[in-house]
Parts: sequence; C-alpha cells; structure tokens
Amino acid sequence: MNPSRAAFLLASALTFTSIGLAQSPASYDPLKTFAPLTLPDPVNSYRSSNGAPGPQYWQNRADYELHATIDTANKVLTGTEVITYTNNSPDTLTSLWLNLEQNTYRQNSRAAAFASSGRHARKSTEFTEGYTLDSVEVQPLGKAAVKAQTVVSDTRLQIQLSEASALPHGAKIRVLIHYSYPIPGLFGGRTSWGMAKQGEIYDLAQWYPRLCVYDDLHGWDTQPYLDNEFYLEYGNFDYFVTVPTNMIVAGSGELVNATEVLSKPELARIAEARKSDKTVMIRTAEDAAAAVAAKPSGTKTWHFAMENTRDVSFSASATFLWDAARMNIAAGAGHPAHAALAQSVYPVESAGDAAWGRSTEYLKDSVEHFSARWYPYPYPNAINVAGFSSGMEYPAILFDGIDDKGKELFWITAHEIGHTWFPMIMGFNERRNAWMDEGFNTFIDTFESDEFEGGIDGPKRDSEYAPGGGAPADEIVKVLANPAAPIILTRADAIQEKYRHSVTYFKSAFGLTLLREDILGPERFDFAFRRFIRDWAFKHPSPSDFFRAMESEGGEDLSYFWRGWYFNNWQLDLAVTDAQYVDGDPAKGLRVTVANHGQLLLPATLRIEREGGQPIDVKIPVETWMQNTTHTFLVDTTTRVTAVTLDPEHKIPDSDRSNNTFAVPR
Repeated sequence: MNPSRAAFLLASALTFTSIGLAQSPASYDPLKTFAPLTLPDPVNSYRSSNGAPGPQYWQNRADYELHATIDTANKVLTGTEVITYTNNSPDTLTSLWLNLEQNTYRQNSRAAAFASSGRHARKSTEFTEGYTLDSVEVQPLGKAAVKAQTVVSDTRLQIQLSEASALPHGAKIRVLIHYSYPIPGLFGGRTSWGMAKQGEIYDLAQWYPRLCVYDDLHGWDTQPYLDNEFYLEYGNFDYFVTVPTNMIVAGSGELVNATEVLSKPELARIAEARKSDKTVMIRTAEDAAAAVAAKPSGTKTWHFAMENTRDVSFSASATFLWDAARMNIAAGAGHPAHAALAQSVYPVESAGDAAWGRSTEYLKDSVEHFSARWYPYPYPNAINVAGFSSGMEYPAILFDGIDDKGKELFWITAHEIGHTWFPMIMGFNERRNAWMDEGFNTFIDTFESDEFEGGIDGPKRDSEYAPGGGAPADEIVKVLANPAAPIILTRADAIQEKYRHSVTYFKSAFGLTLLREDILGPERFDFAFRRFIRDWAFKHPSPSDFFRAMESEGGEDLSYFWRGWYFNNWQLDLAVTDAQYVDGDPAKGLRVTVANHGQLLLPATLRIEREGGQPIDVKIPVETWMQNTTHTFLVDTTTRVTAVTLDPEHKIPDSDRSNNTFAVPR
C-alpha cells in the first residue's frame, strides 16, 4: 500500500528532519559482524536450504462463492458466502479461523485502542458496528450442514469443530455464512463510500469473512487486524455483486456476464480495446451523466470469476467513466505470451490527459515492464479505480485517489499494480513482515520510473525512494543513525508511523539496491531474484526463505549483510587514513591505508584521482575486514595523485564522509 500524499509527506518530514547524525561506533569488532548467523525459520522438508519450497511443502486452499448486495439508501452490504476449505497440512484441524476485518471499526476493537495518530487516528473517533453474522454453518463433504460452534474475538472468528467434523489431512469442509455490515464512510480508509461530484463511489474491500492462513511456521496465523494488511490463502473465486441498475461495477477478475449488464455499444468498445494498444473509451462522460440522471428501475447483478488468487475486491458507482487498452504480457517462467486488459474507472472530475485520462496508459506500461523483467502478469484484467480509498492494492484492482494526476498518478499506479507481484503472486505475510511486500515493491518501482517514456517521470529515487531529495545512500544514513528507529525485522504493527515509511519501504528497498548494485551485481542478483519469485509464486515464503535463496543462487555468504542491515541498524564508516608514494616516488606507486570504524560492512570503491589521467578505481571487498580493522592497498600508478576518495559516487551509506577523502601532498 502507498500512503496518502499528505500522510506520506508528513511521515517523511517527521522521519528525516528530526534525526541527527549519531557518532559511529568507537570500534569495529570483526567477530561480531562475521559470527555465524542462525535464521529464524529452520531448514526442513517443507523449506529447503536453497530457499525454495521443500519436497514436502504444503499449503491449504480456500475457494469462495460470494453473493453481495449493496443497500445504497442505508449504506449496508448484505452477503452470503460458501467457502470450500481443503486441508493439505499433515495435521488434523480441530478449528477454523477467519478474518473479520470490518470489526476493526467497532468502538471496542483492538484497532481503536491501538489508534492514536497518523493513519490510525480515524479508528479512534468514528465507528461502525462491524459484522453481523446471521448464521454460520459447517458442512463436511458428503454430510448435512450443521450450525457451527463459534467464538468472535475482535477481528477473528473461530469455528470450533466437533470430533465428527474435525478435518484430517486431505479432507474438505464447507463453511456457509450469512452476514451484513454497515459500509464505513471516508474514515474507513481502505474500504469506504464517499460522494464524488455527480454521485456516490463505493470501494469495497475486506467485504466478506476470509480464511486465516494455517501454515508450517505458526499453525493458525491469527494476528488481529490493526491496519497492517493481510495474509490469506489462495483459491478460486466466483462472486456476484447486486447494485442499482444505473451503477457499473469494476471488480477483480473476469466479468462473466458482460452481455447481461453492459449495453451493446459498451460491449463493442471493450472488444475494440482488447485489440488496441491505445486507450479506448468504453463509458464516456455523457454516458455517465445519463446514468446518474436516470432513476434506478431496480437492481442488476454483476458476476465475476478469478482463479488462483488470495482475495477479490470491487468498486461500484453510477458516476464512473471507463476506458481500457490491451496489455501485451511477455512469455516467461514457463508461461506463454498473452494479452490482458488494462482498465480505469473514474468520476468526471478526474478526467483529462493531465489526470486519469492517462491512468490506463500508466497501468499498461507498468504491467508490461514488470512482466518482462520479473514474472508474467497472471490475471486477465488490471483495473485502476479513482475513489476515496486511495493508495491501496488488491488482486488485479487498485484503489487510488480522485485528485491524483501527472507524475503522482504515474508513481502511485506503478506502485499499487506492482503489489500484484508482492504480495499477490508471492503470498508474503504482511501482518508480520510488511517490509517484504512494501520494500520489494518500492524496489521494482524504480525500474519502471526509469523506463517509462525514457524516464520522464523518474528517477523515483529522488522522491518516495529518497524522501529528503538526496542520494538514497545519504538519506538512509539518517535512519541508521537514529537510536529509536526499529530494525527491519520488527513485527509490522510495532513500527511507529513516523518510521513506517523510512524502514518498511525505504530501508527495505535500498537493501535490495545494495544487494543488486554493490554486493552481487545485476547478473547474479536478477537471476537469483527471478528464481525466488518463480519458486514461490502463489505460495507463502518467509524472510528466511528469501535470505537463503539469495545466498544460494547469488553465490555468496551474505550473513554479514543480513545481520547488519535486517537484524540490526548498524552503521557503516570507512575512512582513508593515509596515502603515500612508495619510497616517496610517484613512479613507484601509491600505498593507501583505509580503516573501518563501523559495524556494518559493504563492498566499497576506492578512487585514485591522478594528475592529467583517468582515475583508477580499486575494489574493497568485505573480506578486507574479516580479520582486520585497517588495510593498506598498493596502487600501481606512475603519475602524481591529487586525492584518494572512498565511495566517490555515494552508492553506500557511509555515516561520516568527512574522512572519506585524503588529499595527497605534492
């Protein structure tokens, strides 16, 4: 998820303007940096030593049939669902746990007690009653449905299974739920309804009870919903949304009954868009105005289907304009080349080439580039929605802001659709490890900013990626130097809002940049990273799996980097302490002494500036510091040297650059 613009700017300002540079550690201890590292999750038959799923890896499955009706007069969603749950674990399950995220809006919720400032504050001032569960039944396959024994605990529902309905390995069970809830207004954040210029927009997410994940790491993972997103099982979805006749619905997946809910002109325009690389209008401003003016004569039901996804969401409004274009998805990871449809829906006030008129173009370009570089886009559609739940991602659908435009709209579109790869394809546990989806996604954003129209809207590193506006390496120093800043491997909910962006997004993303550009190099990094994505597509990787995959396929023992960057906020401080000609003669070469004062280590470049000649770059590998705190390099140069500089391009986060340059006396 991308924070709203105001929240983002505030978070950045709080993080970066209030942090002073602390002193580097007084001494460097090689045995501390290079000590053996035990990763949190052990290697076993489920998770292999090379970071890939093990030979007995398993995960459970949840398939959904959903029916929802929006009561626009009373702002209530009423729904029924049938979940078919498959237990692929080796365990017999005696209970099922489901997420009830709408309960986060209750006045007595844990989220209300958690909320105090920033993006959470709305939950301490405005409330709803959350879910009303009219009935919950369970039905082991081949048996009759019976009333379930249930316990509601904040944003979780436990179904306690009887001995007769306990779920052994390989068994399936159906869960049948009838429910309703009041749709929150703008305070809902990630799900809401609000009034646009010509009418209401409904952004519906977390709109049905959803199975928690039962995995090999935690059993049932039942962390309450405190605003740090989701961890869900994969399955197929068949869902139906009933709305007033003048509304259109934009939803995750494929519209199954287009001929029943769309006009003949709209169907013809969609057919045209499927063949067009240019944006085609499907529902014009005139069409939307006519729909708003028409009094609904009843309701109609929109039917969607989506395969191999962990969730679905939708938006509904009579005010929407609608456009689309073809996306050309490159072959890769065993998938053939194919086409998909980029779409955007937005109210009339968002229209125009300076704003949402280019949304589909941004969406198409981002999906095509991410697919070619990392992993093919797997879904038939990608939809960008201009509404009131701005800056949030769901499978194949994005909720962005009505007022977004220009470079800002490009960035947020690229970022939110980038979440298709992290965590929609790679099912990260966002409630524990938000740094994986946000940081990985921020990292791949930078390539799209560099590539779109030759970098016209880049580099992103000068904006969200480096909030202070300087080089990312110099900006991240401020985070590393702050003793109050949390480490990356902190539970997501425990990271204070003022550090959320700088650690969860920025430090995590820049760690991947360091790994790619300075430690492994692009060829080794890209191979390993793509392999990691391919191995864990539609599965649940952990941080330990990532660390092992990059070491195994990258060909390096990276424990020093994991320990310094992810397990700690250690600082880097390399220094040039001396530079002298051999025997005082420039023709015999130069001896340069460098020292390490910080506990964090990274490969570095030592640049020798020569009079009247090209500079010489000397690589300083991390092994330089495995036993020593200082080292002297002999540089083969036969001419006078003016200066010696460590990290001349500011690629690594050196905490004290005052000792990075040594002027060589004549």
